[in-house]
Amino acid sequence: MERTNLNKKIPVTILTGFLGSGKTTLLNRILRENHGKKIAVIENEFGEVGVDQELVVHENEEVIEMNNGCICCTVRGDLIKILEKFVKENQKFDYLLIETTGLANPTPVAQTFLTQENIIENYALDSIVTLVDAKHIWHHIDKDAEAKQQIAFADVIILNKIDLISNKELNKLKAKIKSINAVAKIMTSINAEVPISNILNINSFDIKQKITVDEKFLEIEYPFEFLGIYDFENDNYKILYDKGPDPSMKIFALEIGSKEVNSELINNTAIRFSGIINKFKGSSNKIIEPDKLYELDMAEKECLLKTKKGRYLIATQHHPTEFNLRIVDSKNKNLVAEYHKEFKPNHTHDNEVSSVGIKIEGDLNLEKLRDFFSYILQVLGPDIYRMKGIISIENLPNRMVFQGVHMLLTSSIDREWREGEKRVSIFIFIGKNLDRNLLTQGFLKCRTQ
Repeated sequence: MERTNLNKKIPVTILTGFLGSGKTTLLNRILRENHGKKIAVIENEFGEVGVDQELVVHENEEVIEMNNGCICCTVRGDLIKILEKFVKENQKFDYLLIETTGLANPTPVAQTFLTQENIIENYALDSIVTLVDAKHIWHHIDKDAEAKQQIAFADVIILNKIDLISNKELNKLKAKIKSINAVAKIMTSINAEVPISNILNINSFDIKQKITVDEKFLEIEYPFEFLGIYDFENDNYKILYDKGPDPSMKIFALEIGSKEVNSELINNTAIRFSGIINKFKGSSNKIIEPDKLYELDMAEKECLLKTKKGRYLIATQHHPTEFNLRIVDSKNKNLVAEYHKEFKPNHTHDNEVSSVGIKIEGDLNLEKLRDFFSYILQVLGPDIYRMKGIISIENLPNRMVFQGVHMLLTSSIDREWREGEKRVSIFIFIGKNLDRNLLTQGFLKCRTQ
């Protein structure tokens, strides 16, 4: 896999595909391949419990997992920080793979390598590779925007699991794919078995084609839709707001003094906006402090803003008009921004899509587990987009790994539990209308007595 370009930039492949399409399977195939390359991997999970890093083989690779959100939203700041850290520490590797969550639009990830000057100097976007679950994609292709976006922006499309469909169904799927993306290279596979040379170091990323699909492709998606600059006096200020169309809204304040509002300030704000989220604790402590990211309690409708006299930047995840958000002084007079900038609306997920993460210490009984999984598939199967995890089975020295999509579930024996390693079962479910209590209590009942 020798790269023909003359620069020293690290090539990057974005690996995307809807939930359960086989991304982790393909990633493991690449890492096991005898290609002589040192590969860094950045993973992103949508869910409360991180499990993907446990499912990825670890040889000499650098594997970093981000599971605090969708890589196409606020996690983008984390991605920038990781990429800059690689450069700053002069870490030596030959290739970078980014596996996005199955609910991600790959556009903002690609933008990172096309709009950030320090990233452009050190990395080169090689391709966007999209895996498609040939069996289950019809459940999502016209219903879930992410599934269609992943196909539309791909340079290479792998139709995976073709052993589960007929030739007639495969031809129908190819026609559908070509109606969405007529220029991508289409490949077929079983268990994501494709020649690695056909997906890495292929120099297939075509910016002109991406702009044809979306003329705003290079318009950066920031984790906020509004940024305002305000002059504060020595006064007590409040932030007032109403309930809006979303269940929550994040807000960030920063004292900037005489700093000019430019791309550097905006990008630095985006990185800080991707930090640790602070939530208000107790009715007497609803105060927003500068340089901290907060999630507003939508039930309260007001909070205090801790400022001193000076010039401040205020950034909000959604546009203030969506929540009637305003800043008022001690006389209840609205503070007007001296400058404001609006950004294109963030990518959003279907509000019904959620994740349920469960972590149980100790062993589980295999027969009870089989019965409960059978019940899950019958009752919740159509609403489960993806399920995966690691299980500790009674009297079994090895970990058991399970993977599932809708009504299909597979399991396999993994490595042995290491000496001193805590035996724990981790389950992650992603889908619609998930019953957290039913899932949690059901697995707890599978514990050995």
